[in-house]
Amino acid sequence: MIKLLEHLLQASSARFRAAGTVRQNGLPVSSSRAGFQAGADLSNATLLSALAIVKENANESTYEGFRASIKHEINDEWDALVTVATQTIDADGVFFVDPTLGDLEIQRYTDDSIEDEYDNMSLTLTGSIGDLEVVYTGAYTDRTSDQNVDYTDYLFVGQYLPYYICDYYVTYTSNAPGNVPTGTCGAPNLLVDSTTNTEVQTHELRISGAINDTTSFTAGAFMSDLELTELNLFNYPGSVGNDIDYAANYALTDTSVSGSINNASPGWFSAGPYSEPVIFFNDIRRTDKQQGIFGEVSMDVSETSELTVGARWYDIEVDFEGSANSSFYNGFGAPDTQQFGSNLSAQYAPGNANGYPDTAKSDGVIGKITYSWNPSEDLMYYVTWSEGFRPGLLNRPVGSSNAAGTYTVKPEVKSDEVTNYEFGWKAVLADGQLRFNGSAFMVDVSGLQTTVFDPSIVNLFFSDNAADAEIMGLEGDFIYYPDLDGWMLSGAFSLLSTEITKSLVPTDDIKVGSDLAFAPGIQGNLAARKEWAMASGNTGHYQAQLTWSDDSYSDVMEPNKAIQDSYSFINMRAGISNDSWMAEVYIDNITDERAEINNTFIFDRQRVGIIRPTTVGLRFKRHFN
Repeated sequence: MIKLLEHLLQASSARFRAAGTVRQNGLPVSSSRAGFQAGADLSNATLLSALAIVKENANESTYEGFRASIKHEINDEWDALVTVATQTIDADGVFFVDPTLGDLEIQRYTDDSIEDEYDNMSLTLTGSIGDLEVVYTGAYTDRTSDQNVDYTDYLFVGQYLPYYICDYYVTYTSNAPGNVPTGTCGAPNLLVDSTTNTEVQTHELRISGAINDTTSFTAGAFMSDLELTELNLFNYPGSVGNDIDYAANYALTDTSVSGSINNASPGWFSAGPYSEPVIFFNDIRRTDKQQGIFGEVSMDVSETSELTVGARWYDIEVDFEGSANSSFYNGFGAPDTQQFGSNLSAQYAPGNANGYPDTAKSDGVIGKITYSWNPSEDLMYYVTWSEGFRPGLLNRPVGSSNAAGTYTVKPEVKSDEVTNYEFGWKAVLADGQLRFNGSAFMVDVSGLQTTVFDPSIVNLFFSDNAADAEIMGLEGDFIYYPDLDGWMLSGAFSLLSTEITKSLVPTDDIKVGSDLAFAPGIQGNLAARKEWAMASGNTGHYQAQLTWSDDSYSDVMEPNKAIQDSYSFINMRAGISNDSWMAEVYIDNITDERAEINNTFIFDRQRVGIIRPTTVGLRFKRHFN
């Protein structure tokens, strides 16, 4: 199979290079479909190639938007701040590269594009009720994105692809003359038409005040309500010309809502049905509902020390509804049979036959204790113990297993939890010339959530609590004013030691003793800035900054991880400013470093995200009083 599909792409463009090791996950799906298995004789089959896109400067982006804030004094005790913001991003191409090609090159077979727009409104009320200080904050965000994604890379792990784009006797050879693959395979370029809408509203009320001369408190409540709806249409253009009438998906949505599998459910589901070349679709809704109560009390232990004790109660529910369906068992005019757990609403409905939870629930109490000591006005030490978590979620391909039967995708991913132990300091030294803050910390991670893509289990992404881990580190930042007129030095650093201490999956995908992802052992930055007064009354400045990072891994999953190389780069800027405006010329990444910030093996094809190459620009800011 992989041999056939690579041949289809290699014929399309000399710029695409499929050489190298290709991991074959899983086994051929059927002995009768030997036509597209690796090593098959395809000399009698016609293989149509995908046409590659050749374009310079292929990833242009345009940002447009505005933000406005209005503050109003309601009376002597209350203020209101209203903020409105909107932004639209239009972008073409992708912002990752293929390391097997030339510098800054990627091979695509369909134009990638996205229009991403959000609107945000927020209100903050600040005031007092008697001796209590009160703050209320509410916000609403509406974000919509329309995206076209080149999905051709999926063919390297999509074992069933020839079933859609090839004639019958190419994939099913048992009845073909001489049992030899015969017919035509359409071009293997694939694409996804994706529409996503996210709505989030949040509310928080916080009160604080003094209990007595040595004790104060802060308490509050919050809630958040998120709804994400997504429609992904997976298009296989090469399927249109084959001699098999698979039909597109007449699978629609949740039968429990509409009562009929061929009628769309009301509300957030799409209208359907879909026509060729749509072969798969995801039509889903996810909701996250959060609520909580928090509070802390601070007590003066002595004239120079303070103890703070806090707790937070939380209750979170994540729901998953909709349909994630395909043309399997739905062709030849047959009605939707909802095969392979595609009806998510039915799988996660209350009282479902599978015994799956209807929502992923996370609730409990986390705490925090901090003791601080100020031996002088210029020095403060603190010790902190605190807890944290990420909410759980529901999995889409629940029940899928590997061939050995040693691993099955779970319906629910539990919360992962962290416990943090930290010692830190804040210091002003050298008669005020140096400010140096830092901390040493140790973090225990339990049930680390991670995304898994393993086609030997299922050709879909899913999540799991994969590992327990430990993190130890030292970090700090400083600002120093030397005895040089107008000069300032600043910087920050981080030292990390991470280790996976326990694997929670019964496969070799997690290795005990390995590092966590995106956790370089050393990273930091150092900047030097010069400011001076000008005859015009303005202030001039120039600055240079060096940023560096050790190498790191891109994932905790062994089949998908890569080493991201160490890097360093320099940014420079110079400008003029006053109380009303600032104008600045900047040059980022002067050395044109290819610093890696992410690195994936999605669909067994390495894709590397890097920082921007050398960039020259002009920045202007205006302050309105």
